[in-house]
Amino acid sequence: MKESEIKKYYNKKIKELKKHNKLYFDDSAPKITDNQYDQIKKEIFDLEKKYSFLKSTSSPSNSLGYTPSKNFIKSKHRVKMLSLSNAFGKDDLENFEKKIFNYLNQKIDIEYSVEPKIDGISASLTYKNGILILGTSRGDGTTGEVITENLRTINDIPHKITSNDFPRNIDIRGEVFIKKSDFTKLKNEFANPRNAASGSLRQKNPEQTKKIPLKFIAYTYGYFENKTIKKQSEFLSLLKKWGFKTSAHNKVLKTLNDLEYFHKKFEKIRYDLEYDVDGLVYKINNIDLQKRLGFTANSPRWAIAHKFSAHSAFSQIMDIGIQIGRTGALTPVARIKPVNIGGVVVSNATLHNEDEIIRKDIRVGDTVKIERAGDVIPHVIQVEFKKRDKNSKKFSFPKLCPSCSSKTIKEFNRLTKKYDAVRRCTNDGFECEKIAVEKMKHFISKEALNIDGLGKKVIEKFWDLKLIRFPQDIFRLNFLQISKLDGWGDISVSNLKYSINQSKKVSLDRFIYSLGIRHIGIENAKLLADYTKSISNFVNFVKTNKFNEFLNIDGIGETQINSLKKFFENKSNFKVIEELSQILNISDIKLNKNGKLLNNTFMFTGKLSNMSRAEAKSLIEKNSGSVVSSVNKKLKFLIIGEKPTIRKVEQAKELGIKILSQNEWLNLLD
Repeated sequence: MKESEIKKYYNKKIKELKKHNKLYFDDSAPKITDNQYDQIKKEIFDLEKKYSFLKSTSSPSNSLGYTPSKNFIKSKHRVKMLSLSNAFGKDDLENFEKKIFNYLNQKIDIEYSVEPKIDGISASLTYKNGILILGTSRGDGTTGEVITENLRTINDIPHKITSNDFPRNIDIRGEVFIKKSDFTKLKNEFANPRNAASGSLRQKNPEQTKKIPLKFIAYTYGYFENKTIKKQSEFLSLLKKWGFKTSAHNKVLKTLNDLEYFHKKFEKIRYDLEYDVDGLVYKINNIDLQKRLGFTANSPRWAIAHKFSAHSAFSQIMDIGIQIGRTGALTPVARIKPVNIGGVVVSNATLHNEDEIIRKDIRVGDTVKIERAGDVIPHVIQVEFKKRDKNSKKFSFPKLCPSCSSKTIKEFNRLTKKYDAVRRCTNDGFECEKIAVEKMKHFISKEALNIDGLGKKVIEKFWDLKLIRFPQDIFRLNFLQISKLDGWGDISVSNLKYSINQSKKVSLDRFIYSLGIRHIGIENAKLLADYTKSISNFVNFVKTNKFNEFLNIDGIGETQINSLKKFFENKSNFKVIEELSQILNISDIKLNKNGKLLNNTFMFTGKLSNMSRAEAKSLIEKNSGSVVSSVNKKLKFLIIGEKPTIRKVEQAKELGIKILSQNEWLNLLD
């Protein structure tokens, strides 16, 4: 078949898929079964895999379903709906508890509220004066889709609550799902119960949603001015009293051994339940302790999801490819014969790094065991040496970057006194094509500028067409030229233009994070933003090479400083922030002027009592103060704990800095 004929057939399949997407998601009138729909998608995937010249922005590899913004307005959650970190064994649970003790700076007895992790769709219900006024999907965790009328069709969700003790203003959160027995009647329309629940909630017409036997189990709250409820288990009991359904399998347990025993016991009965579950959720039962522990950027410190055992299968390695990340890391990936693992067809498995290949002696042609646990990327856990071909050769890891031919190195870690396991391309700018593309994918990601309609596949296509070479090129795209590309119409171009313009307004921390600087994740980006306060200040720090001043920031160390220096030594990286600072509307950091510690700087030395440095720092920042990491003229208070560093105390005395004990400092906060 000629290339032109292949493209014609491919575009026909894309058009067919778009038609059925619209029928299903926008018109709520599907004309084919879910199985037939999946077959169309599979054929498109197979074509793209076989012919590299086939690409379309409407491909299922680049988009999911039909654009929901036409059907639903968006609503920002009053309290973020964050995901949970995962545990897969006792080691993970021990590490979870260890982090809690480290944060609190003390070992305490912990009581856990244990709840099944239902494999459904999360939803948030806002009640004011007992009336359900708003229902939203989880969305991206910060903003969800308003699906109030669809949620009202679920019998398990009360429209009005008259209990005297029901809060006047609260967000109730829970999971929407379909019972296995009900799904048997729908299995010809949907691939699985979760897809059925998701598709039903996203119907434009609530009358269509009403036809699906959706269920709702409540498990927590979002926004809630709570002053009386002290335990998660107590809140679950109140939910039941107020008319909400809760899981009959909720329990309160105390030790990690109890958790592990219950997990093993529950996993044996999971398939006998009336709904699908993929693990258990453990929450610290004490709500005051939950508040004290707070959140990381992505998940609560006080909860974890303990997933059920991994699925595995055997397959053959057909090839080993090298992927290059935005920080230059070379990651080997095994291309395997497609194999079904836990209901998911897997064709790639990570090999992690060069050391892992050497340690396991992984070679092309080997039969290997592939494991997939929860959302973790499939990986090779062992080689079947008995099935190895006698003529197989050891895999030779590239010493030159496969993309730009720059030298690849393993960096020496001065702390561990060892070389890193990861080999990296030494090019840190946009001169390496693969790094440049990955940097731009990071730039438009959800946690960064979050540009809808500009997904990873679109970035790759625009790069191939030489429409973009740097992030700033995104804001100079020729939309008339794009409208003439295959798969793009007036509506999709208009939506892209709108999304790009919307993304121009961005917070300073998200902008710093979007640059993709190694060792500067979301948390460190926030620290840098809080310290520099504005984009002009940040650019000035870069221009004048004042990176060492960032050592004053508690949480920023030499690793981050060296990474910033190396990143901005590259002229193309500096050009990026200079031009973007002129194009974007980057908001300054506004100070909380109501805190008791406003305009005061603090530093700690010595061990604090019943409190970690992280918690102490959080207290200061919540009250408008700031924490520095060195004794200098900018420091106002030195807080000393047990066994303080004498040198720091002497320096503070010489500079006339006020020295406080931990209790004296806490008295400032009442």
